[in-house]
Amino acid sequence: MTVQRKRRDLTILLFTIFILLVSIFGPEQISRYNDRGSLNQITVEETGPESAGYRYTMNSNEKLYLLSECLNHQVLPESELSAMTRISSSEMDYQELMGTYAFVVNRQGPSGKEITDEEIYEICNREIKTLKSCRVLPEAVREVNASSYLAVLYSAIDVLEPQNNMSVWKVSLSTSQQNADKTNRLIDAYIDAGTGKIYGFYVRTENTWSELDPEQMMEDWESYLGLTGREDYESVNPLLETTPNYRKYRFPGMDDQSTVVTVGFYDGINELFIKLN
Repeated sequence: MTVQRKRRDLTILLFTIFILLVSIFGPEQISRYNDRGSLNQITVEETGPESAGYRYTMNSNEKLYLLSECLNHQVLPESELSAMTRISSSEMDYQELMGTYAFVVNRQGPSGKEITDEEIYEICNREIKTLKSCRVLPEAVREVNASSYLAVLYSAIDVLEPQNNMSVWKVSLSTSQQNADKTNRLIDAYIDAGTGKIYGFYVRTENTWSELDPEQMMEDWESYLGLTGREDYESVNPLLETTPNYRKYRFPGMDDQSTVVTVGFYDGINELFIKLN
């Protein structure tokens, strides 16, 4: 055997031994090296929206039902101080609210995602214009403004299920305008503080009930709000209404319950309304 061949065989043997050592001890050493770069250190990692917790959002039918229940069964809190409803659910003492539903003044003011005090009149006028275009409101209805109207932010809350809540602006003709001409003026409106949509209103008009088409009004109002499942509704006790001029409809709400909506008209004062029963 020549010296050259012996060197070659020794080189092969040493290389084989090296490969075996690397395969046995290499992974452990690499792991230790990587650990040194991460152990005892705080790292921050951003996650996308797909990993965020699920947050329930009410649809239009559910909002309509919640607002209806709050307006018709509202019980104010025992103390004005407990009406600060813009705080988080974990901080708010819902035991302070009596009854199942509460419609309380939001004393914390709008959050960053809600219509502000400065925006509410502009938004209200925008929606009035939209309701005119879809024939829900008469064309002659006048715009609102801060000098003649009062806007108050409320929270509508299902006390037993507080995740079901919504913020609502109530825009009303100021009491200082009592002796003013109310013809073609909005008297009251309930406006979704998130979307600006008008859920109910009272408005004076020059029209008469015979000139109005309540069926078409309700169809257009349903489309405007994105409601579904409308059907005619016969009142169990029609004597509860203070006017003979009305039509009632029913929409699916929450938990197999429904919302009754009335389109009506008061003679004498010529006041048209859509109200939640």
